Amino acid sequence: MRRKRGRVEESVGRDRWMVSYADFITVLFAFFVVLFASLNQDNHSIRRVSQAIYVGFHTMGPLAGGRLDRGSLLAGAESDASTYTLPVQAAKTRKSDAAEATGVDIAELRRQLELVIGQELRDREITLQVTPEGFVISLKELGFFKSGQAELRPGAAEKIERIAKVLSQHGFILRVEGHSDNRPIHTARFNSNWALSTARAMAVLLLLVHDSGLDPSKISLAGYGEYRPVADNTTVEGRKMNRRVDLVVVAGVLPTPINP
Repeated sequence: MRRKRGRVEESVGRDRWMVSYADFITVLFAFFVVLFASLNQDNHSIRRVSQAIYVGFHTMGPLAGGRLDRGSLLAGAESDASTYTLPVQAAKTRKSDAAEATGVDIAELRRQLELVIGQELRDREITLQVTPEGFVISLKELGFFKSGQAELRPGAAEKIERIAKVLSQHGFILRVEGHSDNRPIHTARFNSNWALSTARAMAVLLLLVHDSGLDPSKISLAGYGEYRPVADNTTVEGRKMNRRVDLVVVAGVLPTPINP
């Protein structure tokens, strides 16, 4: 009996490597199953998760209160009204996805704006697009400012007031952004493109608040100078596109102010 027990124990000890090998094969199988599943995920679900992570970083992280502080726009032609482009995903989404992402009925907002600024859109003085920042109404220098100046052109205020009339019906959170090309500027009033772009944004903001009655607690201002181009500054047409003031309808809600 002792000899038999010894043979059994020796056989068990010799086969223990199979337990580790079986565990390794199981883990390897699970890895490939997860990899296969991730490659076959529904694209809509991936967009939803990417969007939730992106918004979460700006509402709960160090950028909270700044509301999507990245000021760059997508380069290129005007986007489709139903497109909402995430920073990690360039594919088009459905209208319902875009509306959910920005908190704005994009198709309806575009329709209302086209009714009041149709001619300006055709003349390319104003463009409309959806970016990761939100819905953007871009006022080009051509129709609103003289070169190197921050005073509005004659008739420009009336165009902005028509836009403001549409925006005021919805109570949107709005960011007014000033942009320029990369040509250096140094005048008696402006010693940099930052100063010029900020002054232009301020001129538009004051018009929106004082003359059009938009809620000042829902409007912020940014001057980006030459550092948020939407086109190539090496061409004349590109520089024209970069000289602009953008009205950005920002996704989300403002944080509740804290009284001292």
